[in-house]
Amino acid sequence: MDLQIDLATIEQLEAAIVQMETSLAGLISLTPDQRRELTKMGEKSEAFCRAALNVAQQHIGIMARDFDLEGFQRDQQALDLLRPRILRIAHLYQRMIDTEMALGSDLMAASLEVYGTVKVSGKGKSLDEARRSLSARWRVSSHAPQEAPEI
Repeated sequence: MDLQIDLATIEQLEAAIVQMETSLAGLISLTPDQRRELTKMGEKSEAFCRAALNVAQQHIGIMARDFDLEGFQRDQQALDLLRPRILRIAHLYQRMIDTEMALGSDLMAASLEVYGTVKVSGKGKSLDEARRSLSARWRVSSHAPQEAPEI
């Protein structure tokens, strides 16, 4: 993988993130306990909720006076508007994670190649120090040094 990201791209990304954070300032954060306590809406429950909204709209007269039909409608509309964006952001997030993993793999492969070269052909004080510095990655503890894998 050979990905180049320049400062202009990062600046655009930062501006987009700030814009998203500003636009979505009403989003909430739940604690783990709050998440556990909430009534969850799965796929089957979603159909139930949509049907209940339809019934409430058609028969508002049977609902309690303090029933917030407008809030019910706003919640459904907000969910319908938010979901496709969640999917897009989740897909972008997964691509970022995959790219991060591929970049890390490339960096490890190149680093192991450097280490292998220094280990095999590195003679002399400056390369000995570089080899010791690089070999620190493979030590289990400071008392029991472990050699890097053969390359």
